[in-house]
Amino acid sequence: MSFRDHAERATVVDVETSVNHGFMEESNRTRHIPLIFTNIPEAPGHRAIMNILTRAQLCEHWDLTPGELIDTLGWAMKNPMEPLLVTKEEAECFQNTMRAPDLTVIPIPWHYPEDRGRYMSASVIVAERGPDRNMSFHRQFLSGPNRLIARIVPRHLRQLTDEARADEEDLRVAIINGADPCVLLSAAMSFDERKDELSVAAALHQKLYGKPLRVVEVSNGVLVPADCEYVFTAKITNQDDEEGPYVDITGTVDDIRMQPVIHVESVHHRDNPIFHAILPAAKEHKTLMGLPRAPTIKAAVSKVTNCTDVHLSEGGCGWLSSVVAITPSSEEDAEMAIQAALDGHRSMKSVTVVDDDIRIDDPVHVEWAMMTRWQPDRDTTILSSQKGSSLDPSRSEDGTTSKVGFDATIPYGEDREPYSAVN
Repeated sequence: MSFRDHAERATVVDVETSVNHGFMEESNRTRHIPLIFTNIPEAPGHRAIMNILTRAQLCEHWDLTPGELIDTLGWAMKNPMEPLLVTKEEAECFQNTMRAPDLTVIPIPWHYPEDRGRYMSASVIVAERGPDRNMSFHRQFLSGPNRLIARIVPRHLRQLTDEARADEEDLRVAIINGADPCVLLSAAMSFDERKDELSVAAALHQKLYGKPLRVVEVSNGVLVPADCEYVFTAKITNQDDEEGPYVDITGTVDDIRMQPVIHVESVHHRDNPIFHAILPAAKEHKTLMGLPRAPTIKAAVSKVTNCTDVHLSEGGCGWLSSVVAITPSSEEDAEMAIQAALDGHRSMKSVTVVDDDIRIDDPVHVEWAMMTRWQPDRDTTILSSQKGSSLDPSRSEDGTTSKVGFDATIPYGEDREPYSAVN
């Protein structure tokens, strides 16, 4: 399977649509249905697609329930495997090579007027240094034909970048766009320890498709999925430049920062390529960014009680708030689940714990559970001076925040009948 297999459900937009705000305007007009743009004046011969990878769409494509999808992601995290190496002749991503890299003729969009300019929001950076490999999402501002400025948050890729700079070296990377969702979901995962997300993607691909994930080696030695739509070979330099402003997952404008400059050395793409253009703060963004956090939350909560399901809420931007369903076996389970959930996703600032009879993806049902089972003075946990998310505009100047947990479970040991809806 490949990215374009998931593109078949998209509605074709064949009227001329500019990369400058046009994709977002059409998405807003059509209420964010899957769209594929085939007439882009700035990028002749290239197509662009958006709104195709939501949780519901992925579950339908893979014939999984949301809970089964979370468990499958969790399984892949625990069972990484090596992908299958193929030759360049076998790799679809090498069907075409630009004579000179020019990213301006690729349909990289400028979505929001508040953004600095044209940004890649769905492109993944694959980095290799010594025995370490990292695959992760980072927004990338198009600042020249072969020049990008990437917002690199302080996780694995930032560590590799800093280590390379300490040795006065550039960090060799590949940038991919239009990879299979197995790759994208794995790239959105984060771990406390250094882990190879590409091997997690290989396990997920094998589990869902029954076939190995095919990869190919690019000119700088980095491995990339063989069937992705675009591959750029590049290096993260020792230079920094201004990145931002940018409308991120909360729908608010993120700050301007000095961030690493990436120099693109070559561009390869499939025949009739499709560029993946995620609209920030829309449902596709929240799915790809937030969904891979659900299995880490579930794993953390499962260490203290029986956790049956996790949902990162849309109102919490798929990032800052979750609902966790448990089957408690003691009076302390709900409170322990709150702390475990916050530990399982440290950017989160709010968690609501409910019984397993609550539809956790239905905000009305979750609120019903709170109003009928939660007492504010007894069932609320507030934590001060916690590490917050850089995407939360309400955080303190030092990056800290307070966090809250709501115990909306039926009091343990009490008769459940008075708390249960008749229908």
